[in-house]
Amino acid sequence: MGEAAYAFIDYLVAGSQSLWQVLPLGPTSYGDSPYQSLSAFAGNTNLISFDKLRKLGWLTDDDLADLPDFPTYSVDYGPVIEYHQQKLTRAYQQFQKNANAGYRQAFQKWCKQEAFWLEDFVLFFALKNENGGKPWVEWDNEDEALYQPEALEAARERLADQINFNRFTQWLFFAQWDELKTYANQKGVSIIGDIPIFVAHDSADVWANKRFFYLDPKGNPTVIAGVPPDYFSKTGQRWGNPLYRWETLKKEGYDWWIKRVQAILKLVDIVRIDHFRAFEDYWEIPASEETAVKGEWVKGPNVDFFKVLEAALGDLPIIAEDLGEITEEVEILRDTLDLPGMKIIQFAWSDPDNEFLPHNYKTQNCVAYSGTHDNNTVMGWWMGEGSEGQKAFVEAYVGKKVIEPHWEMIRLGMMSIASMFVAPLQDVFGFGEDTRMNTPGKEQGNWGWRFSADWLEKREPLERLKHLTHVYGRHPHTVNKNRI
Repeated sequence: MGEAAYAFIDYLVAGSQSLWQVLPLGPTSYGDSPYQSLSAFAGNTNLISFDKLRKLGWLTDDDLADLPDFPTYSVDYGPVIEYHQQKLTRAYQQFQKNANAGYRQAFQKWCKQEAFWLEDFVLFFALKNENGGKPWVEWDNEDEALYQPEALEAARERLADQINFNRFTQWLFFAQWDELKTYANQKGVSIIGDIPIFVAHDSADVWANKRFFYLDPKGNPTVIAGVPPDYFSKTGQRWGNPLYRWETLKKEGYDWWIKRVQAILKLVDIVRIDHFRAFEDYWEIPASEETAVKGEWVKGPNVDFFKVLEAALGDLPIIAEDLGEITEEVEILRDTLDLPGMKIIQFAWSDPDNEFLPHNYKTQNCVAYSGTHDNNTVMGWWMGEGSEGQKAFVEAYVGKKVIEPHWEMIRLGMMSIASMFVAPLQDVFGFGEDTRMNTPGKEQGNWGWRFSADWLEKREPLERLKHLTHVYGRHPHTVNKNRI
């Protein structure tokens, strides 16, 4: 969240862009997936800017003189996390020693304000570290794993300094993110965030709220989330997330969910709900199954849930991720709530009736994408996954020989009636398969790509993006208000 992040916002503005979509911002664990976070509320402290801490006097030039030679275009998570923890520990020590009364009061005020999730998370994270990073069901002290009050009180005393350090790093994350979001908003850029409908089993959320999930007496899931066999996988996707006891949540007025949505809307302006269809029905897999092939569809909370959310929070700026196997009932729920769905242009090339072809969009109330984090890049698809028939269809559709498929997909999204269009940065730069963010069903080797800030100096992609934005009336100052 340092200078490069602000430079990226400036880059968006220079290219007439008014939306920046980000992946979930929570702390990651095994597999590095932002969709398997240690908390639905906490922030990823690896994003904290050390330069900002240096300006505050909590880190020095000497503290940062030993920066390792990290890879430029990928994240080596283990060493990165270790390095960040060392430097944040140093910043915490200096904060305790040197911070003025204003910063100390701001820290205490924030901790009190966020206590409803923060206190569980900081204790959970301290205990997880004390247990060598093992999932909570494998902790040495079963009473701590099962959230027994006496054991937790003793742990709070034993780990008091580590717990306060965890509070401190969370405060830094949220303070720095708030500054960054404020800057983006002042520049006319809205941030689209992401709520994974399910939470990770190894998370503070499940550990501290077992009543909301289908678990056995030891805390292990009895049934888990996923999707049946589809485009991405012949054996389906076995995500492993515990499933909600929706009736229990309903009895408590969906209070936990209200707080969760309220929290994300402090961080972002619009929120994409990942796997939206699970609010209508979801694929329930016995936890004993090794794949997602055997399972059954189970009804979710449907419109009742959203009525409670709206009553508590008002109009919800939500994008419904309605991809995959979608039933008429899911479409009815989406349309009843008047939520925009998603149109992925890379999925469009089967036949003229394909719903993802721009001429088949039935409403402006949708968001078009050249691809998502789960897709190959457009260039990666064109050079590898796409069949000759699909590529011939693309050329027939655009009426010419395709030389730059990524720009053709971006143009099609821009010219569509969709109220919003989003392209992954890889597609703007024309990057190949080696920059793909995630391959669903693949447990390791995902989420590692990053771009170097020097790419922001390349003006040609920026000018082309700006040109198409103006040609198709998507410039933030001239856009037809009927499209929003």
